[in-house]
Amino acid sequence: MSELAANVRALESAEVLVIGDVMLDRFVYGSVERISPEAPIPVVRIKTESAMLGGAGNVARNVAGLGATVHFIAAVGTDPAGNEVQHLVSDLPRAESSIVADARRKTSIKTRYIAAGQQMLRADDETILPLGSHQVNDVLDAARHALRSVRVMILADYAKGVLGQGTALKLIELAGAADVPVIVDPQGADYELYRGATLVTPNRAELALATGLPVGNDAEIVAAAVSLIERYGITAVLATRSGDGMTLIAGRDDVQHFPAEAREVFDVSGAGDTVVAALGSALAAGLPMGQAVHLANVAAGIVVGKVGTAVAYAADIDDALRHSDAGASGTKVKDLARAQDLIRLWRRQGHVIGLATGCFDLLHPGHLAVIQQAKANCDRLIVGLNSDASTRRLKGPTRPVQSEAVRAQMLAALEAVDLAIIFDEDTPAQLIEAIKPDVFVKGADYTVDQLPEAKIVHGYGGRIVLAELAPGHSTTSTIAKMNAK
Repeated sequence: MSELAANVRALESAEVLVIGDVMLDRFVYGSVERISPEAPIPVVRIKTESAMLGGAGNVARNVAGLGATVHFIAAVGTDPAGNEVQHLVSDLPRAESSIVADARRKTSIKTRYIAAGQQMLRADDETILPLGSHQVNDVLDAARHALRSVRVMILADYAKGVLGQGTALKLIELAGAADVPVIVDPQGADYELYRGATLVTPNRAELALATGLPVGNDAEIVAAAVSLIERYGITAVLATRSGDGMTLIAGRDDVQHFPAEAREVFDVSGAGDTVVAALGSALAAGLPMGQAVHLANVAAGIVVGKVGTAVAYAADIDDALRHSDAGASGTKVKDLARAQDLIRLWRRQGHVIGLATGCFDLLHPGHLAVIQQAKANCDRLIVGLNSDASTRRLKGPTRPVQSEAVRAQMLAALEAVDLAIIFDEDTPAQLIEAIKPDVFVKGADYTVDQLPEAKIVHGYGGRIVLAELAPGHSTTSTIAKMNAK
């Protein structure tokens, strides 16, 4: 286990090519207070919305989240959703992309409406259409260029058209000529599309569909996987089996079982994306296949404990490998990206999200009073903590007294605080925009009119609470008393 934990850091050296069907995943959160008079259906009052990359885009997100460099090739329509996909891809760290525009197609959008801790409806808006010949050539040209530097290629097939009409097979041939292994997250029953792939990752149902064979137990799964290997010249099959873990089959006598790693399961959507992303990143970093599958299994166990098309970050895996439950009793201090996964889970569970912000230097009863009042107005309290740099700009060159790491640790030790996020800006405006808390809490030494963040909070329908301050307590006065002695 310690060897695998050390190898997580090696993922930063990996370069992975991801090609496939990208989509835009939208999440609309609200509340249900009545039934429509027009039909026996709930009326959802929308509170907040978010969007993220889905499909092959989620594979790319997971590769980037693991710290590897991702080269991403996909196709979108010439529409606003396509522009949004390209913007989200550009925000990925260490990412290079070639997004092909196709005016004949809509960018795939999947919108999920969530209220009272439940998904009420999913609406899909998309075009399922093979790429035109010009777009196929663009994809192949971009792949040739990327194959000069990457060490693994992942094909994420969602049957929307990018990998259809023999394109997947051409890409596998290109990778073979470049001596780059190919991992395929497959779709449908025709594995002739994936002939010669290094590894395919069907789930139990997909394996049954592709082979027409039973997959009810270990022996049947092995037999079905061997039939794929022999029929289509595939090197190995990784059968993902939900609660039963994974089975890696490279032949009748070359079988490894990996038990499930999940502690709690909230949402299995996107888990397959995480598996292929972790596998590809690990193999590109030079890990042997067995260790790569073990790491992917751990990553899948993490991501099913999150909500929606989530990401298993390198820090998540490191925590899990060190036997720390990072999603619950482990550290409450997270960067914004990791925090967003937990916040989505809280919204899915119907919790009211609160945010209080400040420097919290030399934690004192005045700070505690604000935190306690903030907690009284929400179910889950996030504290936004000014970084050392922003505190210095706001308070002067001698501040903070305690480093951001120490201040965050002190806040995380408080029972009322559920999550702490360090931010580097002088105001929490960007943090508020990203989180969209239901309740924003500030000390009553301000009025709502004086808060520059008020317009943002009111703009999305949030509520502002001004917390009463405990008189006679401030970091400045404490420092003055210390200096007087």
